[in-house]
Amino acid sequence: MGMETGTAEQLDATGLLCPLPVLKARKALKKMDAGGLLEILATDPGAVADFQSFCEAQGHSLLESTQDGDVYRFLIQRG
Repeated sequence: MGMETGTAEQLDATGLLCPLPVLKARKALKKMDAGGLLEILATDPGAVADFQSFCEAQGHSLLESTQDGDVYRFLIQRG
């Protein structure tokens, strides 16, 4: 099921509204090496478009974007 996320760092941004999930992800990604994986959980529906735009602008890869109930899950690979 999807990519192996055992080595991904986790960021819980549930309950936060735009732009906080993206800002927290940006901060976490800055500390990571290129190719590092970050898994983000968010509940703000706006996060879907926000993370797509963020990854395009910053040169990161949005590997997965899924929804399970009210929770959105994103898997980003640092560019």
